[in-house]
Amino acid sequence: MPNIIAYAALLIWPLVIVAMFRKMSPERAFIWAILGGYMVLPELTEINIPVIPAFDKTSIPNLTAFALCVIMLHMRPQLLPDGVLGKLLMAVLVIAPVISVFFNTDPLHFGVEQSGRLTLVRENASSVPGMRLYDSVAMLVRQIIMILPFFLARHLLASEQALTELLRALMIAGLIYAVPILWEVRFSPQLHTTIYGFFQHSFLQMIREGGYRPIVFMPHGLWLALFMVMTTAAALHFAKQAPPQDRVRAGLLALILFTMVYLTKSLGPMLIMITLSALILLFGPRMQFRAAGLMALLAISYPLLRGAGVVPTDRLVDLVSQRSLERSLSLQFRFDNEDLLLARAAEKPILGWGGYGRSMIFDPDTGEMTSISDGQWVITIGQWGWLGYLALFGLLCLPLLALWWRYRQTPNHAIPPQAGILALILGASLVDLLPNATLVSLTWLIAGALLGHAELVHRRSHQARLAQWRAMPSRTTLLPTARTPEPALKRSFL
Repeated sequence: MPNIIAYAALLIWPLVIVAMFRKMSPERAFIWAILGGYMVLPELTEINIPVIPAFDKTSIPNLTAFALCVIMLHMRPQLLPDGVLGKLLMAVLVIAPVISVFFNTDPLHFGVEQSGRLTLVRENASSVPGMRLYDSVAMLVRQIIMILPFFLARHLLASEQALTELLRALMIAGLIYAVPILWEVRFSPQLHTTIYGFFQHSFLQMIREGGYRPIVFMPHGLWLALFMVMTTAAALHFAKQAPPQDRVRAGLLALILFTMVYLTKSLGPMLIMITLSALILLFGPRMQFRAAGLMALLAISYPLLRGAGVVPTDRLVDLVSQRSLERSLSLQFRFDNEDLLLARAAEKPILGWGGYGRSMIFDPDTGEMTSISDGQWVITIGQWGWLGYLALFGLLCLPLLALWWRYRQTPNHAIPPQAGILALILGASLVDLLPNATLVSLTWLIAGALLGHAELVHRRSHQARLAQWRAMPSRTTLLPTARTPEPALKRSFL
């Protein structure tokens, strides 16, 4: 159970955000409101008030930052993206879970047999409730709160300077987290228990390779590992861009964070980090956009490839078993559960099974849950169907595809390198969503910043064409002052 410090931390964080908005630039304050809350607030702790959704480490930073941007900065953020596809994906993402509620009002009964007209109910009979009208309202509010950082980042973090500020914040956050990581590797992952009074996950899963893998204040060690991948990628960017006199120091900072990724003892994030390191150090932004675009296509097409049997699951398990039998068994367990959950999702493919765990596999006699869902993709398809999945992953993939399209003919020296690094970070996060449910507010913040930058590039391109048109000499026809019509801003599909 959370202690008084856990609830106090949730209550104090809005005051901390107010102080940051008063002392910092709007961009920096917004970044640290979301990033800092993710780093330090307690897991699995909620302040429940009737009727409205619970306040936790996700909703409190999101709502507070949004309120301050509207009240203090007088922002009127546009809720829908500029492009047609973005508007469609946003609308479906918000509405699909609401509609799903009305198709899942029937409860699921277990331990009940129907024999002719006779219904036999066992003593251990149980059921999973059907969804109600209240759930549709709750789902709508929950979806909006979840993507608030996406809305705000499109406006606040679209510029090159803001993207640099975001990368700098990530690097600083990684260096701050290096201290508790080293402490937990040495003394065991106990910081959350020591400060907030309880451990946020299974302690057995933190024991690995004869020691411990850290978790600090995050949901799981895998979440921490991905977070450190993000911070290390940011540090590599600054090491690459540093002037010669600062390159050694910047390189040492990147090496420290790379070591932290290794200490998280997570194979998947480590492989992602090695891949990102090569892409950051050896290639320019155009190649980085291509690589990030391929990651996005892999993420959004993975369920189709998985269902069609194209993914070589047996081969992957064999490869992992050469390094660790324990990890290969874990990977095989994930694949087996994915097969079961895909078959379950196929029963309601369009809008899914809704909430309350209805998309899981249950023992028909006891009602005991017999499956575990790890990947965000299989969770989303099971709950909200293919509509919800395509909207969620489509909106996260959209910034990467839009940036690749906007910069496809731009030379490397004219592309802001920070955009390429953040594109790789988002692409890596999408790939990590296949085995894990590591979708957090920070992911939405990065996606919003990149989509906002893509939209900014589109507007700048139009302004350049407009300036070029105005600089052209007058074209006379019948009247000496007649000119060609002023070009309008072309609506972007992306």
